[in-house]
Amino acid sequence: MSNWIEKLTGSLEQKKQSREYKARMDALPAGYRDAGAALDRYIMHAGGITDGETLVRLCADLVDLLEEHAANGTPVRDVVGDDPVECAEDFLANYSDGHWLGKERRRLKEAFARIEAHDE
Repeated sequence: MSNWIEKLTGSLEQKKQSREYKARMDALPAGYRDAGAALDRYIMHAGGITDGETLVRLCADLVDLLEEHAANGTPVRDVVGDDPVECAEDFLANYSDGHWLGKERRRLKEAFARIEAHDE
């Protein structure tokens, strides 16, 4: 019964993981929390991630990264470098499998594979 509900509302496990992610982000020291919020906003708007599992993995990895550097006392600027956009883009590049453009790239390749198979 819960399967059809999850199809309508999304995975309940992913919702739980999302709440945990937000709680972990809120628990970061102020500078890391602010950096995390800024990176999160950019990633959610520019990332184009359409796959829930990929998004959950991305969020967990982001907060892991920030928690690790906060624990080590690494300055926030050393974490993101001189260009926070470049940092966010590099981070996002690791999750292209869940990106809507990645899905379209696969579709294009599959279409040409079908065309090639038909021509043979």
